[in-house]
Amino acid sequence: MYVPRIVITSGEPAGIGPDTCVVLAQDRWAADLVVAGDASVLAAAAAALNLPLDIEPYGPSLPVTAHQAAKLRVLHIPVGRPVVAGRLDAGNAHYVLELLDRACDGCMNGEFAAMVTAPVQKSIIMDAGYPFSGHTEYLAKRTRSALPVMMLLTGTLRVALVTTHLPLTEVAPAITRERLLATLRIVAMDLGRHFGLNAPRIVVLGLNPHAGESGHLGREEIDVIEPVIAQLRGEGVDVRGPVPADTAFAPQFLEGADAIVAMYHDQGLPVVKHAGFGNAVNLTLGLPILRTSVDHGTALPLARSGKADAGSLRAALALAIQLSAGGASLGRS
Repeated sequence: MYVPRIVITSGEPAGIGPDTCVVLAQDRWAADLVVAGDASVLAAAAAALNLPLDIEPYGPSLPVTAHQAAKLRVLHIPVGRPVVAGRLDAGNAHYVLELLDRACDGCMNGEFAAMVTAPVQKSIIMDAGYPFSGHTEYLAKRTRSALPVMMLLTGTLRVALVTTHLPLTEVAPAITRERLLATLRIVAMDLGRHFGLNAPRIVVLGLNPHAGESGHLGREEIDVIEPVIAQLRGEGVDVRGPVPADTAFAPQFLEGADAIVAMYHDQGLPVVKHAGFGNAVNLTLGLPILRTSVDHGTALPLARSGKADAGSLRAALALAIQLSAGGASLGRS
């Protein structure tokens, strides 16, 4: 039986990332789990949560073995400053990025089959002077990927985004024919690569209300979205739209879709989070590595309280294990 070695980055040390890593470590997993983080922070989180945890220092030469309950292999990277739960410290911004760099490089060189990321605090990283708009963009740059695509999944619902962390005033100019064409090609390719959907059915949302109302509420559908869809359909891709966003998520429409492609962050993700908040997974398409993540933030007030829900990190890890082993069984239901 194939046992993948998967690295989990523990994220912002003052948030719930270390807590959820410790909670996940209490179960058996059909993967060799390695958590990248400060061993003392993880040990302190276990103590605060009153959970047993036997920490083993990780090295690449260790044999690959399935994870055993209450044990944890830790790829130790020391924090820059002492950690106080719930209190951000810009002195640890470099530490957070070092976790990502080490995990990403390990995936690139074949040491890890996938990486799973606990949440980071974008604001404190930027306050420390690092240009950082999010995990997705950072990992794309690290892997020299031209265009990463964020997709969130819960149950059979898959929603990908054309633009991610942009102010709303910058969204429309960013939706060019070139970007939309590249995004849809990546979605189609990676639905096949990860889920075994070799002829995926993709529904594309309009940008404007009522998908532009024949140009009366905006011309992006006429000038950008419709020509791209026509081109891809001519290439044999099963892509449909533009569909008004206010009706696309009705059950009768979703039945005929393997993925929805939304134009911007808050057009698609509220639906995903309403349907499965706490259990949804963020999967980055368009990377040469497999990366999944949680659907929530650092939840600073909950750190070390025992109230943090590890459901999304659990789902992200489960998906990473399935996909790294070949996830064709995750196709159409």
